Order: sequence, then structure tokens, then C-alpha cells
Amino acid sequence: MKKKKLLIVDDDPAIIASLSLLSKHAGFQSDTAEKPESAFRLLDQNRYDLLLQDMNFSRKTDGAEGMAMLWKVKADFPHLPVILITAWGSVSLAVEGMRAGASDFVTKPFSNEQILHSIRSVLGLAKAYAEAGGDRPHSRAELDRDFDFSEIIGNDSALLNILNIMTRISRTDASVLILGESGTGKELIAEAIHQNSERKDAPFVKVNIGGVSASLFDSEMFGHVRGAFTDAKHNRAGRFELAEGGTIFLDEIGDIDADRQVKLLRVLQDRTYEVLGSSKTRTVNARVISATNRDLMKMVEADEFREDLFYRINLITLKVPPLRERLNDLVLLTEYFLDKIGKVYKQDRLAISQAAIDRLKGLTWPGNIRELKQVIERAVLLSNSPTLDRGDIDRALAMQPDDATPKLPDVGSMTLAEMERGMIEKAMVQYNNNVHHVAEALGISRPAVYRRLEKFGIKP
Repeated sequence: MKKKKLLIVDDDPAIIASLSLLSKHAGFQSDTAEKPESAFRLLDQNRYDLLLQDMNFSRKTDGAEGMAMLWKVKADFPHLPVILITAWGSVSLAVEGMRAGASDFVTKPFSNEQILHSIRSVLGLAKAYAEAGGDRPHSRAELDRDFDFSEIIGNDSALLNILNIMTRISRTDASVLILGESGTGKELIAEAIHQNSERKDAPFVKVNIGGVSASLFDSEMFGHVRGAFTDAKHNRAGRFELAEGGTIFLDEIGDIDADRQVKLLRVLQDRTYEVLGSSKTRTVNARVISATNRDLMKMVEADEFREDLFYRINLITLKVPPLRERLNDLVLLTEYFLDKIGKVYKQDRLAISQAAIDRLKGLTWPGNIRELKQVIERAVLLSNSPTLDRGDIDRALAMQPDDATPKLPDVGSMTLAEMERGMIEKAMVQYNNNVHHVAEALGISRPAVYRRLEKFGIKP
């Protein structure tokens, strides 16, 4: 197998020597240059798979030299991936470079693990696109033949486009950002990426990171040792440790505040973290997939979300369409849910009439696929026939809240802990103590449900 060839451009001889030796030990070939002029001579004479370039080549520190080089590289060699090297205090330069077409950035001082992760991710994406046949789309039959997308239902063109991209990125370690409204199936997309990756035999750890309070963030994400704080009676593994070798899914990432954004950026940037109460540094060996139903670009423009974190988490972005834009898939989704619901409630041969389908297609589905599933399940429970008719759908819809906005108690009438306990108790009653269904309904993991049952002293 031909070795990948890198071009390293930096005016610091120590950086040049370090990266050359690192790339050699990692199995890459490399050429080096200290100035843009000599770098372009090498680019004209050789074919490179990746360019690593500094942002400054003199005593100037404004990054203008690096940007000028990047613009010329993208103009003359548009398909050459570029990783930028900059100082932590100049991350804004890297962000500007990402806007100009760079694939990734690393900050000085960098660790070997950090820069190798970046190199392999960027090269992996390029290789995956080549092996997937470039931009040639695959049919649903071809996708299902070669990949496990069994939990993602539909033939809509927008959905097939997402699946085609997933075939190219799944076997890489590239960070992925999944955007879409609530209930569109972002978590299923994340799980499918993991199941089709080389990490599929390692853990897939889901974190509703927007729901992790600021006070518990370090303990929840990085773990703690016994005695780290008053209630730390035992060592606890954090989510990044639990995801070792696998994938960590950061759901609702748009809901974290500025302080937690900085902490998360440090981990994703340096690929290291420290357990609370311990001074030992640990290395992150987990792929990161994030998701949100919020418009992160608008949040960046409003200074509500860090732009450097935004570029760190979205080497690849997937936009999941809402159900109202893929109504042709509604029949397939309905039949899929009827099959699963029939197995849960031990009802054979569940079906749905054309009149009921027409009724479903006439709705706007603000809750998307999750809402469709709830309506179908409710209709099955209310129906006296194994075949759902329009009347069954109408009865199921009549039991939904008139307003899609949840009715919350008045501020000050109860604490957050009381609200959480009440919702856990209500869900346990509604789902007859089935923790799997409770976790699914509340959008948390089963271990999280068990922790809350213990926390509130709720006995099923």
C-alpha cells in the first residue's frame, strides 16, 4: 500500500523536526518547507495527500501570511486537504481559515495524539469519499446491502442523500454534527454511524449534554475519584471514559452555556481531560458525534455559541429533514411502527386503512417521527380492530394537548427536583414500570432512569 504523503510548512525548525519524526513513525511520508514560496515549489513538483501549515512565517503574528497561503492553496489545489497550525490564543485565525476552506486546525502546543487524530480523520474522509465512488449516489437497495441502516426507515431523496454521506464518513473518526428538529431521528442517525464504523464493537455512549447541570458537568463528563467533593463516596467513571474506544454522542449541544462550551472545547481540542480530584491526564479515544435542534450558526452570530467549538464539532454536518418534508415516507414509517407496536402488545397483523393514511398525511407533524409513533401507538391502544381507521386516528389526536407548548407550573410553585421527580413517577405509571419505555419517552438512558429512581427513593 502506497504511503500517504504530507507537506509540512512551518518556520520553526523544532516543529518541522517534531512533525517529520511523528509522521514517519505513524507510517506517512513527508516533505517540509519553512516558507510559503518553497512550499509552492514543492506543491508544483509533487502530489501530496495533506498539507499541514502554520499561520505565521515571520515575526508577524496576525496570521496574514498564513491566510494568503491558504487562499492560494485552495485556488491552485482545491482538492488538497489543509490542516492549520496556530497558537491557542489565536484560535480566531483558525476559525477564519476554516471559513476559507481548511479541513481542520490544531493549536500549539499540541500533543502527538491530537495532531495524529486530526491527520487520520482528514485523510480518512478523503479515502472514504474515493472508495464510495465519489459523488455517485447509491439506491436504498444498495445501501441496505452494504450497510446496516435497518433502524432508519424511508426512501425520500433527502434521507437517501444523508445515508449516502454516512456511508463515506462512518468508517472515519471525523466529528459529525447532526442538525434537525426534535423528533426527526438524530439519535438513530448517530447510532447508525457508530454501528457502521470500525468502533462498532466498543461502547456507544449517549449524553443529553444540554441537561447536564454546570455544577455536575465535570463529574458527569470526566468522572471523579473518591473524596473529590463532599458526596464523592466512590470513584465514578465519566462519559468520556465510558466511551473509550467507541463513540460519544453529545445530544442537545446547543443548550450548553459559555463555561461548559470552553470545557468541552478544551477536551475536543487537546484530546485530553483530567478526572475530578485527580491530577493524572487521560487521553480521549472516542469519536465525537453531536446533535442539536437549534440553529448554531445564528447562535454563533449572536455570540451565544463559540465559533471555534462550532468548527471543532462539525467536520461533517448532516441536516435531517422534518417529517412534513418527507411525507412519502409516512406509509413506510407507519407500517414499521405498527410492526414494532404489535410485537410489544402481542397483537398480530396490525394494519391501517387508506382513509387513516390520508388523515395522517394531512397533518403538519410539529413533533415529527416521534409524534407519529405516539399517535400510532395511542390509536392501537384505543382501537377495537386490528386495522386502524380514520376514526382511530381522530381519537388518538383528540387526546393530544391542544397546544404543542408544554404546560409548565408557575415559577416558584415547585423546585426543579420536584418537577423531575413528578415526571419520573408519571412516566413509570404510564409505562407500567418499563424502564426502557420510560427512558425513551424522557429522552435519557436507562442507567439515568435508575439513578433518578435511587435519587428520589422511587420504588417500582
